[in-house]
Amino acid sequence: MIQDIVTYECPDCGSLDLVKNGHDYKGSQKFKCKTCGRYGTLQGKKGYSQQRRDQVKRAVLERSSIRGLARIFAMSRQTIMTWLQVWLYQVPDIVQSLLPAQRDDVLELDELWSYVGNKTQKRWVWLALCRRTRQVIAYWVGDRSENSALALWRRIPNEYIHCASFSDRWQAYAHVFDLRKHRMVDKTEGETNHVERWFNTLRQRLARFTRKTLAFSKRDDMHDGLLKMFIYDYNLSCISQY
Repeated sequence: MIQDIVTYECPDCGSLDLVKNGHDYKGSQKFKCKTCGRYGTLQGKKGYSQQRRDQVKRAVLERSSIRGLARIFAMSRQTIMTWLQVWLYQVPDIVQSLLPAQRDDVLELDELWSYVGNKTQKRWVWLALCRRTRQVIAYWVGDRSENSALALWRRIPNEYIHCASFSDRWQAYAHVFDLRKHRMVDKTEGETNHVERWFNTLRQRLARFTRKTLAFSKRDDMHDGLLKMFIYDYNLSCISQY
């Protein structure tokens, strides 16, 4: 019979005179050095790998709910929420994901209904999409008033301000956007097809934006943060097509 003998030494003084001394919260054996008094875990269980973290991050953007992710990856919801808060904090401004604008670029504008907490707390997603690149150049989450239309207009990068634009006939656009460059059209005219198709992609990829779902947002910061994270990731995928 072959037996493997594992010998541990103190990481501070190198002594082999160690005794077992309880376990940590992960169940790893703890030791105490009788030579220098060092107390700790010599071979504690390592945390999740970067590969597993990347897998969870990708799954967040593929319609999985937090509870669903916990079941799929056999992890605690608290761990996933902790990672998610870090990822949302690290998302750069979406301007950094945009391709350079061209003078003949055309913008398509539209709004999407969503909610936070319950369906009485409506949150409208206002979006500006570049027809040529299919990238989202600006967004705003708010109500459906002129103030939200103004907030969207203020978020449009300066290099896109000169562009012609199209929207539906919601009157808030008429009071904010320059009607010399902006046209309000019917859905049947096809001038907002790309932004409407983008909203369909959003509903397919993030469950909290689906009309009938249990995976709704419970906090405004998560609602806005995950939308920004999705937009940034989507814009980068558009760059790869050029």
